Amino acid sequence: MTRIHHTCVSWRRRLGLTAMAASIVVLALGSAASADPTAVTTPVIPGAATLPGPLVDPGKPAATMKLMTTKPDIVKAGAPIAFSATGLPANSDVTLVWMTSNIRWMLDPKPDSVDYLGRKVEKIAVSLGTSKTDAAGAFSMNVKTPVDFGGLHDVYAVVDGQQVAKGGLLIERTVTMSPKKGPVGTPITIHVVGLAAPTYESLGAVLYDNKFTGTVSGNMTRGETTFKLRAAGELGAHWIDFGDSSHNVPYLNLEQSPIPWVAGLRMKFTITKGTANLAPKTEWPVKVTPTLNQRTTLLNASLAPDSKATAALSAANGFVLSKSTITAAGLTPSAPVDLVWSTVVGNRVNCTGQCWSFVQVPLGRATAAADGSLSAGVTIPDGLGGWHVVQLMQAGKVMAQVPYFVKRNFVKAPKVVKAGTPFIVELRGVGWTQLDNTTAVTYDNAYMGYACGFNSNGYVRIQLFATGKPGIHLIDLYPLLYTQQPAYPYLQLGMVPFLSYRTDWPGLAAGYEIPAFRLAIKVVK
Repeated sequence: MTRIHHTCVSWRRRLGLTAMAASIVVLALGSAASADPTAVTTPVIPGAATLPGPLVDPGKPAATMKLMTTKPDIVKAGAPIAFSATGLPANSDVTLVWMTSNIRWMLDPKPDSVDYLGRKVEKIAVSLGTSKTDAAGAFSMNVKTPVDFGGLHDVYAVVDGQQVAKGGLLIERTVTMSPKKGPVGTPITIHVVGLAAPTYESLGAVLYDNKFTGTVSGNMTRGETTFKLRAAGELGAHWIDFGDSSHNVPYLNLEQSPIPWVAGLRMKFTITKGTANLAPKTEWPVKVTPTLNQRTTLLNASLAPDSKATAALSAANGFVLSKSTITAAGLTPSAPVDLVWSTVVGNRVNCTGQCWSFVQVPLGRATAAADGSLSAGVTIPDGLGGWHVVQLMQAGKVMAQVPYFVKRNFVKAPKVVKAGTPFIVELRGVGWTQLDNTTAVTYDNAYMGYACGFNSNGYVRIQLFATGKPGIHLIDLYPLLYTQQPAYPYLQLGMVPFLSYRTDWPGLAAGYEIPAFRLAIKVVK
C-alpha cells in the first residue's frame, strides 16, 4: 500500500499572514448574521431565449372546459404546432395562453460572505397570440413551439378571462455535439435545449466513458445551455452520455421514474492521431451586467456619517498584485489619507459561531490635496479572491470606499510528469464565499474532488497524481458551489463540477466571474 503524503501549504506564508495581521486592524464583527435570502434578478445573458410572449393573466377555469387538440403533442422547440378546439363561444376573441416559469437563483448576500440557497421557480402565463372563433364556436391556431423550458406545458384558450379549452404538449430535450472526431484535447461543444423547470427535470449529468464529469443547468437561459469538454483517452471511440440528474449525478433508470419522458442521449466521439492545442487556457463566463449590487466587505455602516467624499478606481477588477489608481474628491484638505484593503481571515472547518473576521490591510499612505482631491496608485494584495473594498481613511474614519473584484488565475503546473508520481497545480485569487471558495477538478473528464482556497488566503496547491498510460492526460478545473459547511439543506448543484458556468452560474448576477482552466500533462514512463 502506498501512503499519500499531502504537501502542506507553506507555513511561512501562513505565518506571514499572521504577522501581517498583527499590524492591521481586525474588526470584531465575526461572521455576519444572515440577511433575508434574495431571489436575484436574472441578468441579460447574451444569446439566451427570452419569454415566448407578453405576460398575461391566465384566466380562471370556465364551468365547462373543452379539450384543445395539440398536433403534434410531443415536439422540439421551434417546430410548427397546431391547436384547435370546438364548442367554444361563437364569434369570440381567443387568447392562446402558454404556461411556463421564470427561475431565479436564491442567494443570501452578507457583508462577510454570500451563501447559495438554490432556486426560486415562479409559474407564469404568456400569450402566444390571438385568434377568433367562428360562428360554430370552432377555433384553430398555428404557431411555432416556444424555445422555452422543456417538459410538459399546459396551454389554454381564454375567452373573456375564462379558460374555455385546455391542451398540452411536451417539449423534447435535444442534445447535439460538435465535432464528432479529432485528436486528444479537441474541444467538444455540447448544446442542450429543453432542460425543464421542475426540480427533477432541471439538470443534466454528463458521463465520459462511464465516468462522471459534471452537471449542467439552464435556469437563466430558459432551459438551453452550451458547454464544453475535451477529448481524452486513447485512439478510437469514446462515449459521452447526457442524462437526467435529479440529484447532481445521473438518474440511471429513468424509464421507471415519474418523469420517463426525460430522455438521455449517448454520443460517440472518435479520437484520431495527433494532438490539439494543449497550452493552458482560461475560459471565462459571458460578460453580463450584475443585477445584485451588494458586495462583500462593503460596510456602509462603517462610513463616517459626515463624510461627503467620493472615490473611484481606474480598474475595478484584476488579479492579485494588479495595479490600479484610486481617485477621490471631498476629503479633508491637506490631511493624511490611509489606503486600506478590506478582506477576511478564517475558514469554514468545524464552523460554529464566529468562523471568520474582517481585517484591514494597509495599502499605503498619501495626502489629500488642498482641494480635498486625491490620486494614488494601489497594488492589490496577494490574498483571497472575490469582492473586496479599498477604503480611504482620515483620522481613523472611513471617508470613502470602492469595491474591487479579485479574479482567479492559474499560476503553474508541470508539463511532463513521470507515471506514478505526484504533481501540483497552483492557483491564486480563490475566494471565501460559497460561490468562489472552491474549484472542482477532473482528470481525463472524471471528477476527482475539489480544492479550497479560504484557509490558505486564496493560494491553492492542488495535489494530484499522474496515472494512466504514457501520453497526454487532461486536467480541467471548473467552478463549484460549496454547500457542505456550514450545514445547509440539500441543494441541487452543490459540490460537483458546474459545466454550464458560462451562462447559468448563480454568481453572475452578483458580479462573480469564475473561470474554468484547461490544462494538460504528458505522462512518461
